[in-house]
Amino acid sequence: MRRLMKLGVFALALVVLWACQDSNEEQQPQLQEVPSDVLAKVADLGFNANEVKMYDDILFIEGDIRITLDQLEKMSPSNGLPVEEHYHTDNLVTGTPRTINVYVRNMPTKYAQATDIAIARYNAENLNLTFNRVTSSSQADITIRASPWYYYWFGILGSAGFPENGDPYGTILMTRGYYDNVSNINGLATTIAHEMGHCIGFRHTDYMDRSYSCGGTPDDEGDGGVGANHIPGTPTGPSANSWMLACGSPEGDRPFTNDDKTALGYVY
Repeated sequence: MRRLMKLGVFALALVVLWACQDSNEEQQPQLQEVPSDVLAKVADLGFNANEVKMYDDILFIEGDIRITLDQLEKMSPSNGLPVEEHYHTDNLVTGTPRTINVYVRNMPTKYAQATDIAIARYNAENLNLTFNRVTSSSQADITIRASPWYYYWFGILGSAGFPENGDPYGTILMTRGYYDNVSNINGLATTIAHEMGHCIGFRHTDYMDRSYSCGGTPDDEGDGGVGANHIPGTPTGPSANSWMLACGSPEGDRPFTNDDKTALGYVY
């Protein structure tokens, strides 16, 4: 009898646990409806207004670009359009030459290792920006940390923003539930280098047609009616294997191409 009682309690515990799991799965966070005037401003700034998600008054644009509503309000086509990889505008890190400290916060060792590889790639280009990994948050200009759990539900695997007031964007969020499974450390380094690229002002190389790397139908974001300054010596269309392509396999390693190096050297 005592054994049967124990088995009954165990079975009841399993039922409760199963019910809790079902309940958690059902309680997915709800995205906010993006107001039409916000979508219009997103389009005016040259982003893809058909690919905007909003949660807690934070916009997620083109898959990995994070902009708050307050930041969007301060942006304008004349001074807020972030850099294109082979085009440039005015929204850059200023006060160069300068060192940008990067801190990896409470992440498995491989994220720090991948960050070191990404930093080495940038520093090898002898730019007016030098990257340095630090071990204290108080020193950090950019912090790499785990993203909130809701990113997984939204399909947002990593995100970063663009420079503000001449400083690099301060946070890169990585969804550990996804990237912990990446086995190629160089592929993870490419992802981190990509998000660092956003932090210093670079947009996706194939912004004019994201279907180049993401597939699907042609998707031309345009330039928001304000034009873009082409960087001499780089393609005017999508650039094969660029580290700033909108989409790519997390296992795929994409070190800087010659065109990437030209763009980086011209801007910084």
